[in-house]
Amino acid sequence: MTRLRPRAWRPRTRVLLLAAVFAVLQLANVTGRDTPDTKNYLSYALSLRGDSKREAAAATIDYVCAGRAALAHRAQNVHVVRFHRPDPAPAVRERCGADEWRVVERRLRAGQTGGHTVPYMPERFMRIFEARPGYPVFLLPFVSLFGVVWGVWTASVVVAAAGGVLVFLVLRSLRVPSALCLTGQGLYYVLPVGTTAMRPMTEGLMLALTLAAVWGCALVLGGRHVRAGLVLVGGSLAALFTVKHSQALFLGVCLAAAATLIAVRRWRRGRPPGRGVLAVAAAGLAATVLTVLLARLLGYPSTADSVQDLLTHHFARPDRADPWPEFWQLQGNFWMEWLRRQLWQPLFLAALAAGAWGAARRPAFGVFLAAAAFTGILTQAGHPDIGIWGERLIVLAWLLPVVGVPLLLDAVLRRPVAVPAQGHSERAHSMR
Repeated sequence: MTRLRPRAWRPRTRVLLLAAVFAVLQLANVTGRDTPDTKNYLSYALSLRGDSKREAAAATIDYVCAGRAALAHRAQNVHVVRFHRPDPAPAVRERCGADEWRVVERRLRAGQTGGHTVPYMPERFMRIFEARPGYPVFLLPFVSLFGVVWGVWTASVVVAAAGGVLVFLVLRSLRVPSALCLTGQGLYYVLPVGTTAMRPMTEGLMLALTLAAVWGCALVLGGRHVRAGLVLVGGSLAALFTVKHSQALFLGVCLAAAATLIAVRRWRRGRPPGRGVLAVAAAGLAATVLTVLLARLLGYPSTADSVQDLLTHHFARPDRADPWPEFWQLQGNFWMEWLRRQLWQPLFLAALAAGAWGAARRPAFGVFLAAAAFTGILTQAGHPDIGIWGERLIVLAWLLPVVGVPLLLDAVLRRPVAVPAQGHSERAHSMR
């Protein structure tokens, strides 16, 4: 009697199952993921909901201080000397709340009540976050439906899981086997990309939108869904302007340069560059120009403001009269120290090399992938601060190994295996 084999799971089911497993694992850390930027974005979202400055401050401070208290509790539980002492969480939460309210109350009394964000920092610094409404708008429905704690967690899970799904779609568009597409999705979740995407700040949404643009480039190169690909590229660049306009600028420049390089390479080989590739170049160029013009029209912080923010420690010190020599000196110092640390623990460099090797197996798409990943280098170069948590600014560079390594594995698995021919003596021996 023949056994009936169970029906194989469809790729769609496997993608959703992998995303669901990732989501369940994130229940281990519902709080304690916030960074100093989180309260700015969260207070912006709460103000969009209609909360007053003090209501938004109260909810944001409660969220931040609950996270610090939870981290203090966990740290003491495993401390070899203090693990048996009373729980420090209540004291940490109370002290945190008092410190945060002291700053907010002082600034509110001084008249710093404009904009959507709660005045945790000087007004000039807060303008940076006022120019990034995209993530607060994304956060708004989640905190409105589920409350602050679970709303922020759910929003982070959704955007991080979506990033992994987009990696699968990018690879599937390149006709990579579904098992390797799932490998790319898994790499997105387990590498620092997934960890950073789960942080309640703009990086998760930036990663997802950048991947959507890369997916659009893959569709354009495929030739079957050119119009849909161009819509993805243009829509992602437009959305990125609302999330972080510097990323829209960097990605626009890099995609335009990549498409131009592909077109020139094809032209030199006697091939037509392709309307889709030229359209991507035009979209990237248009995004670059419009980003610069709209940023000036809306009064967004400039490059000079960003440099002053860096060198004055968020405007806590007087502006530099001539900041650029200091900036370039710091730039050189930063990359030397960064390289020293990477050579000490070369996982990132090894991953980049493997990703670049895989991207080179698909030359046209590989140029677009490298261009998107290079925006992480540009973002880090704009903020050469070695003390920023977790190297989150350079996180977009991880897209190169996340997508490139499955491409490398695909090339290796598709390579034909040569079977040595048997000699005359072997055949004779086999007949004895």
